Amino acid sequence: MVEVVSYDAEWPAAFAREVARIAPAFGEGLVAIHHIGSTSVPGLAAKPILDMLPEVTDIAVADAAAERLEVLGYEGLGAYGIPGRRYFRRTVAGRRTHHMHAFATGSDGLKRHLALRDYLRAHPDEAAAYGALKLRLASEVPDMEAFMDGKDAFVTALEARALAWLG
Repeated sequence: MVEVVSYDAEWPAAFAREVARIAPAFGEGLVAIHHIGSTSVPGLAAKPILDMLPEVTDIAVADAAAERLEVLGYEGLGAYGIPGRRYFRRTVAGRRTHHMHAFATGSDGLKRHLALRDYLRAHPDEAAAYGALKLRLASEVPDMEAFMDGKDAFVTALEARALAWLG
């Protein structure tokens, strides 16, 4: 079962607290930590997992931070299928709480994630349609794989609109 919940106004504050906790792990090569994903879009239904995107000067900065992040409860999974990314996840009491997708400044992955977030923030009708799809899928599909498959075409088209909007 996939859990999708209504937007929680506490998510931005929870994100800020986690940024304060993890930012020192990246050292001087950290440019910013961006709140991304559905929890970063006011009003959007989401899985209750905070998505964060550390923007680093070079992806080696994220590699060097891996051991320090592990001490903070993050499991490092390398690129995890996306070249140029370093993926970390945090689980607390058996529940996934955070996803972290580190990208270097100027990378396509950084641009894509920020474009989608900013597009959804600027287009509440698109965010509402996306939220409705996720809520429907969460009630209909048996697992995360089916959930991801069910929203893939919608997200691909949404991302294309976001990148075109960005220019």
